[in-house]
Amino acid sequence: MKSLLELFVHVDDFCQVFLPKLEHHLLSSGVIQRRRTRSLSVSEVMTILIHFHQSHYRDFKAYYCEHVLQHLGGEFPGLVSYTRFVDYIPSALFPLCAYFQHTCLGNCTGISFIDSTSLDVCLNQRISSHKVFAGLAGRGKTSTGWFFGFKRRCCINAGSW
Repeated sequence: MKSLLELFVHVDDFCQVFLPKLEHHLLSSGVIQRRRTRSLSVSEVMTILIHFHQSHYRDFKAYYCEHVLQHLGGEFPGLVSYTRFVDYIPSALFPLCAYFQHTCLGNCTGISFIDSTSLDVCLNQRISSHKVFAGLAGRGKTSTGWFFGFKRRCCINAGSW
């Protein structure tokens, strides 16, 4: 397990290269949007999320409230409340996935874990009137029941760990 400082340096170095490239490739809607500066950077959010998975905590809320807010205030001077941090997580999802793909994927050893989850686009009652993903979305079934939308699949190579 890397120390928190080593982890942050590695993640921040990746973000310094990746985020400008990501901004360059994003499409704009033409509407000028206000971009407020956050008290936590994307690399800090990513570091906290990765560090949670390296910790002994099973519940992220307990980890953030009991460990991060109590003991890591010196390392992350701009810490925010738990609910605000949860609002920051979606903005770090794509860079986090790119970081894992860049640093963690190895050669396939033949041992893989596969999982899938549903991405509902509308309620089942509204399938006939749904137009946004017409022709793309479809009906599917999971262990929890039927849905209309997409199925997201994830394959993890166990040999890279």
